[in-house]
Amino acid sequence: MKKRIVAAFALLCAAIPLAALASEGVVPQPYPNFDLPRTEEMMFLVLQIGVIIFAARIGGAIASLLKLPSILGELAAGIVIGPWALGGIGFGDGLFKSGLFHGAALRALEAKGQVFDATSPALYGIATLASIILLFLSGLETNLRMFLKYSFVGSLVGIGGVVFSFVLGDLCAVWLLPEFFDVFKYLHDLPLAQAMTKEAPLYMGIMSTATSVGITARILSERKKMDSEEGTTIMAGAVIDDVLGLIVLAIGNGIIVASHKGAAAGAAGMDWGKIGFVAVKAFGVWLGATAIGVLAARWISKGLKFFFKSPVVIATMAFGLALVLAGFFEFMGLAMIIGAYVMGLALSRTDLKHPIQEMLTPVYTFLVPVFFCVMGMMVDISALCSKPVLVFGAVYTALAIAAKVVGCMLPATCCGFNVLGGLRIGAGMVPRGEVALIIAGIGLSAGYLTQEIFGIGIMMTLVTTVVAPPALVALFKPHRRGVRHPRESMVGSREVEFELADEAVAELMMAKLIYEFRNEGFFVTCLSQSDHIWEVAFDAIELSISRTDNRIRFECTPAEEAIVMTAWMEVSSQINDLARSIAKPIRRDQMQKMIASTEAAAKGHEGVGRLVQGFVMLPGFRAASKREAIEKMITEIAKNDPEHVTDADVAIAAVLKREASMPTGLDHGIAVPHGRTPSVNGIVGAVALVDNEGTAGGRLPDYETIDKSPVRIIVLTLANDREQTPYLQLMSFISRALRAEGGADALCECKTPDEMRRFFRRRK
Repeated sequence: MKKRIVAAFALLCAAIPLAALASEGVVPQPYPNFDLPRTEEMMFLVLQIGVIIFAARIGGAIASLLKLPSILGELAAGIVIGPWALGGIGFGDGLFKSGLFHGAALRALEAKGQVFDATSPALYGIATLASIILLFLSGLETNLRMFLKYSFVGSLVGIGGVVFSFVLGDLCAVWLLPEFFDVFKYLHDLPLAQAMTKEAPLYMGIMSTATSVGITARILSERKKMDSEEGTTIMAGAVIDDVLGLIVLAIGNGIIVASHKGAAAGAAGMDWGKIGFVAVKAFGVWLGATAIGVLAARWISKGLKFFFKSPVVIATMAFGLALVLAGFFEFMGLAMIIGAYVMGLALSRTDLKHPIQEMLTPVYTFLVPVFFCVMGMMVDISALCSKPVLVFGAVYTALAIAAKVVGCMLPATCCGFNVLGGLRIGAGMVPRGEVALIIAGIGLSAGYLTQEIFGIGIMMTLVTTVVAPPALVALFKPHRRGVRHPRESMVGSREVEFELADEAVAELMMAKLIYEFRNEGFFVTCLSQSDHIWEVAFDAIELSISRTDNRIRFECTPAEEAIVMTAWMEVSSQINDLARSIAKPIRRDQMQKMIASTEAAAKGHEGVGRLVQGFVMLPGFRAASKREAIEKMITEIAKNDPEHVTDADVAIAAVLKREASMPTGLDHGIAVPHGRTPSVNGIVGAVALVDNEGTAGGRLPDYETIDKSPVRIIVLTLANDREQTPYLQLMSFISRALRAEGGADALCECKTPDEMRRFFRRRK
């Protein structure tokens, strides 16, 4: 214990972790060669990726339903299908006897004392590519202007969180790993065990530094605190936090490379001078590359636009530059993800930012869930469930939470925040995310971490992500200010909210606002795609936009409110012009004649035809007006099928609203009123044959039709607007069935519901 205390003291004094005294044989053996032909290896890879995609998406969807970040579900899915769980279950005596991910074979090798990677080189290569695009796009989304504007307070908060997290994480590993695992006695390679007792603390310290601000942004938006003193400080601190975390990773990798070279050369002990030189070199490479990238970004942008005109090609070439820089950083002894982040950061202030994001989003959507799932696959669930791992993981996780809270709170209280405000900032910086997982994956693949320690890192990421949101919500419940003396820049910060007719209009308005701000040269950054939170910034102007259902909310200062109102009026005018231009060329009579002139398909309407036969049939129907007819028909539908129409009044309102937009009377006395509403399950409807005695021709008098003929047939349809239903096919079938030659006359001759159903059966 005394030696470990001395080592920890030396670590604190030098401000860097213990480096490895490694020999050439310390890295675990690569993924074993199962003597499969190349075609069969590729077959396994294709099957594995297919299973991973489905598992990741299902896991992410389940997590979203539970109001958790999707990455948690993707990680859990990877653990479930990985080689140490379902992926290790063999079936048959052929190629799959060891399971889809060869888990049974890996277990057999592990029993012989051999340590192997959990995934194949090809699969891990795809995951590495995913980590590069993830950090490249993260760099693109980094607000460099905020980084510089709030550099003082944000830097202090970010530095405090990184330093406390790194030191506590590292010291926890230095002191407790040997106690809990008896110097990794489960490893049969003694040099490897000795190396990991020194390299594992380094990576455990680095893992606990990164912050995932997306979860915090969602909570701040929900509590309407995005533009508060705490919200602004958290967002700025998170940017600095991620940058510092990557710098620490760069320095750590440089130290390990230097120590490995020293060990290979036969040097005894630590050469602190050389390690210090490597640390400075690593920091210098990062800083130099970042500075050059930022300064050359506009020239890079001009060059890409000059030589490549297509946005798709430009985005592809930009990602190619990220890959080249990632490879260069790896060659220099730093991590590839740092090079990718630097390239993204450099291009974040150019006009290529949004086209690149848009073009690479499909690639991101495909690859990144695969990355998180592969990270989960590396977790040996049996090792994770052992008592030492659970106890040590709980201690490590508790220290990781405390480190962020204390490390960020102390600098915040020194910069004008009170204790409550400091706690809010600390809690907002607690969630770890993708960067922590990438660092853990690098450590595992390089042999610096064992399965147990990698699982502990996953546990820490999961727990911090889950516990931070409720803690942040609880801290914001008291409506007290979080600062001792409100800063002038924050005084008068207010919320401007607009409520629109429905969610579809709000979604269109939001998209047009973002487009308008971008066209004006503002830097628009998506903080949370699922929660519709955006940040808009330009020079001294900074505001946030969020959408909840049919409401759009701005958080800004009084000085920025004029910009908000101007943008809103401009976009409203554009949408009004758009609505008029859409409505102007649409002539209802022409559209209905086009529908009538089209021929029904010989097949394909069987399903919707059966739907019509299930409608309520109303021969001899009477009503004094259009409104009364609609109300009576929906009432009959609800009476006959209460399970599918849960609220008749809401359904009536939906149909009347649709009628007010554009009447649904066709020609030949046919009307097809319809509406879509959540109060309806599936598709239901009714067919009425109007027979009003005493009116003109016994027909409904006030229903407008194209050819001015009185309405005699009403086909009313209701559908759910949030489910996939054959609504359009059904409307097309009804229109053509009735407007074909003799169709309407034939239906009007029916006297009973059964006769009406037989009519539609013949029209299939």
